[in-house]
Amino acid sequence: MNYENFVERYVAVWTETDPETRRKMIPELWAEDGVEYIENAEYRGHEAIEARVTAAHDEFFRDVGHVLRAAGDTVAHNLGVRFTIYILPAGGGGITWTGAVFAKLGDDGLIEFDYQFGDPPSPRVP
Repeated sequence: MNYENFVERYVAVWTETDPETRRKMIPELWAEDGVEYIENAEYRGHEAIEARVTAAHDEFFRDVGHVLRAAGDTVAHNLGVRFTIYILPAGGGGITWTGAVFAKLGDDGLIEFDYQFGDPPSPRVP
């Protein structure tokens, strides 16, 4: 499995501007009964995950003009993958949010369990 490609597709779904394209991307990433966990919520199945992705897209990207990036620190083995993502203004500026993602994939390469751990941005080093 190409884990770097997986991370690229994961990042892309959150920032996809076309709702229909975004809808089609969900089953290409998550298993039908896949689950995403964040600190205070759980999203189970394609419909719930689509609602979650759409709400996050609207709040952080469409309405605010931020971008989502992967930090390039992907590590993976045995269908488990961990990587860091971060949000920053599209026009430049400092990171406004960062988080770690751990995803457990099935044999088909689709996400069974997706855990996001939000962290405050790291302080800038002069």
